[in-house]
Amino acid sequence: MNQTNSTSSESKPQSLAETVATMHYGKLIKSIALNRSSKLNIYKSLIRPIVTYGCEAWTLTNRDEQYLRISERRILGKIFDPVQNEDGFWRIRMNYELNDLIKNTDIVRFVKGKRMAWLGHVMWMEGKRIPKRVLEWKPTGKRNRRRPRKRWIEDIEEDIQIMGIRGWRKLCKERAEWKKITEMAKTDSGL
Repeated sequence: MNQTNSTSSESKPQSLAETVATMHYGKLIKSIALNRSSKLNIYKSLIRPIVTYGCEAWTLTNRDEQYLRISERRILGKIFDPVQNEDGFWRIRMNYELNDLIKNTDIVRFVKGKRMAWLGHVMWMEGKRIPKRVLEWKPTGKRNRRRPRKRWIEDIEEDIQIMGIRGWRKLCKERAEWKKITEMAKTDSGL
């Protein structure tokens, strides 16, 4: 995240992280000795954490979401082999088929769930801690003429609104309830 609240400058390092992770673990993913569930576990425990490192602070644009989903589908396409049609022709799996196979837990929903978990963590902090002060800070002074970029908290509030949750500030103070909400965000089809 840079001074203008943009993660686009991080997209190159993230694409590099995805490339390195895929190259490093690519032989395991393509291996015929491992079954699909083992390959999926390798993806979820080794590759996805590398690609999403620091995702709690990201403000995702539609372009960022699209890029993350494309890179994930590229990897999932290697894990889940092509299927044969009734005609006998082989084809790669479609996006909705991959989504069903991973049970709606795509990488964008994972990032949004991690951001909500971080929001709850910051809300539990004392008022003197820097992340809490930054979250509650209201900027003063003159603003630029053009439309301001979407702030991190606005992005999360939009996700919470899509999920249909009201009174999130009270809910996040109850840790068990907030944990259920963050887990629900990882599989919510609206996000």
